[in-house]
Amino acid sequence: MRVDPWTLTLLVALGFGLYVFLVGLWNWAGLEDFLSVPELLAYPKVSVLVPARNEAHNLPKCLDSILLQDYPNYEVIVLDDNSSDCTWEIAQDYASRFERVKALKGEPLPEGWHGKHWACHQLARAASGELLLFVDADTRLSSPRALRKAVSSLYYHGADMLTGLPKEEALSFGELLIIPVIPWALSSLMPVKLAHRSKSPHLSAAIGQFMLFRREAYEGVGGHEAVRRVATDDMELARLVKARGYRWLFLDLSRGVRCRMYRGFRKAWAGLARQVFPALGYSWLAVGSIVLLVGAWLFAPSLTLALAWLGWHLPQAWVNLSVAALGLSWASWSVAVVRWGYPALTHLLFPVSLSLTWLAVLRSAYSYALGRASWKGRALEVPRGTKS
Repeated sequence: MRVDPWTLTLLVALGFGLYVFLVGLWNWAGLEDFLSVPELLAYPKVSVLVPARNEAHNLPKCLDSILLQDYPNYEVIVLDDNSSDCTWEIAQDYASRFERVKALKGEPLPEGWHGKHWACHQLARAASGELLLFVDADTRLSSPRALRKAVSSLYYHGADMLTGLPKEEALSFGELLIIPVIPWALSSLMPVKLAHRSKSPHLSAAIGQFMLFRREAYEGVGGHEAVRRVATDDMELARLVKARGYRWLFLDLSRGVRCRMYRGFRKAWAGLARQVFPALGYSWLAVGSIVLLVGAWLFAPSLTLALAWLGWHLPQAWVNLSVAALGLSWASWSVAVVRWGYPALTHLLFPVSLSLTWLAVLRSAYSYALGRASWKGRALEVPRGTKS
C-alpha cells in the first residue's frame, strides 16, 4: 500500500504524539518522590557545594534553606566565582556567623574551562565529605528533610549519582512561556524506569541545580575536569556516570527542592538557547533532526487544520490524523502542567511554548556557530574535536 508523503508526515506526528503522552503518564505513576524513601540510620558526611557568580539576590535564600536542614553531618562551601556584585561579601558574612559554612574566593579561570565547571572543580577539591552535593545559588531546599531524604535515596537505591526534577518556578508570564518546557521534556521524552534499567549513557539526564555524588564515583568519572569544555556539565556528567558503570538515579525532587532559574522572558529565552546546542552534543545532524521532527510533529498537523478551517478541501484522513496527533501532544503537555503544578493558563500555551523551543534550537546552533554564545559575561565555544 502506497502512502503519500503528507499522510506519512501526519502518521509520524501521530506516533510521536502518542509516545510523549504515554511516557508522560508512565512517568507520572513511576517517577519516585524522594521524600517517600525510608530514612538512613547512619549519616555520612555531605559537602554541600555552591558555586556563585553575581548571585547576591539569590545566595542568602539558598544558604538559609541549606542551614535549616535537619541532617546532622554536613558542611557548606560557597565559592565566589569572580563576581562583580556583593556575592563575596555575603559568602564571608555567612562563614563568619555559621561554623559549618566556609567561603572560598575563586581562582582565575584557566583557558579551556567553562566558568561554573571550574568553580565546581575547586569546590570538590576543598570538600571533606564522602558525598558531594552540588547546588546552584538560585536553588532552595524547601523541606528541612531534603538533604536527609536525598542521602537516604542514594543509599536505598544503591546509586552513585542522584539528580532529578526540582519544582521549576515560573513567576511571570514570560517565564511561563519557557520554563514548563523543561519538566515537560524530561518527563515526556525519557521513560525514567526504563532509563534506570538501561546501561545506555544516552538514556540519562541531570539537572545541575541538584546533583548528589558519592565522592568515589565523581572522581572516578573525572569530575568537572572531564566535562570542562562542555556547556551542559550536568547532562554530560550523567552520561559519564552511566558510561563508566556507575549507577545513576533520577527522582522527583519537587516537594523538597525549588528553583527559579531565570527572571523574565528574556533571561529564560537566553538560558534555553545557551543549553540546547550543547545538550544535543553540538551536532548539526541532531539540530536538523529536531527541526524536521518538530516540523512533522507540531507544524504539519497545525497547518493542515488551519487550511481546513479556512475552507480548503483536504482529505478527511489528513484532518483526522491532525486532530489525533495534536490532541495527544497537547494532552501530554497538560499532563506535565498538572503534574508539576503550573497555573491553568499554562495548558493553553503549548503551541507557543513549543514553537519558542524550536526557535531556541535554531538560535542556539546559530550563536555557537558564529562564536556569539555567552553566559554571565563569558564566551562559550564549541569544544575542539566535537563532531558535528
